[in-house]
Amino acid sequence: MALSYTYREQIEVYRFGWVAAILVPALAIFLQAFLPLRLPFFLNFDLPLLVVIFFAMARRSQVAGLLTGSVVGLVQDMLTHQPIGLYGIAKTVVGYGASSLGVKLDVESIPTRLIVTTGFYVLHELLYFGIAKGMVGLEPYWSWPHELEAALANAILGVGLFAVLDRLKRRA
Repeated sequence: MALSYTYREQIEVYRFGWVAAILVPALAIFLQAFLPLRLPFFLNFDLPLLVVIFFAMARRSQVAGLLTGSVVGLVQDMLTHQPIGLYGIAKTVVGYGASSLGVKLDVESIPTRLIVTTGFYVLHELLYFGIAKGMVGLEPYWSWPHELEAALANAILGVGLFAVLDRLKRRA
């Protein structure tokens, strides 16, 4: 599996209608808040993170990726019992990174999406753990085997989700 680099002139930049840009993240946050109550295995998935990665890579704008990550993360923080800002900071960094990487790589292929989503999931969890432990003083749980399993599960779900969300893209 080779990652292919693209020239700046070959990059497709996409935009989304307001309805999609607001409803998709809102639906992801809603599902993330309520699905684990009925389906405990769903705690391993992070739908808001997958949506942030998708929108950031498709828009290929660092500012848009940063803003998408921060808004989604802060709204997700408001629905938890954790201090506000943990998800906000982690998803902001991931949104910025995903949009920056989207400019450099062909992020439309399935192998690239698997690798990128796995990497950003691990980065997100490392950031969240570091912020929770170092800045807030919480004692979050960390297990490399669990995190790598969850990263792979999120990457597989992400590839399917990205294929569905690709239908919402419009060329800029």
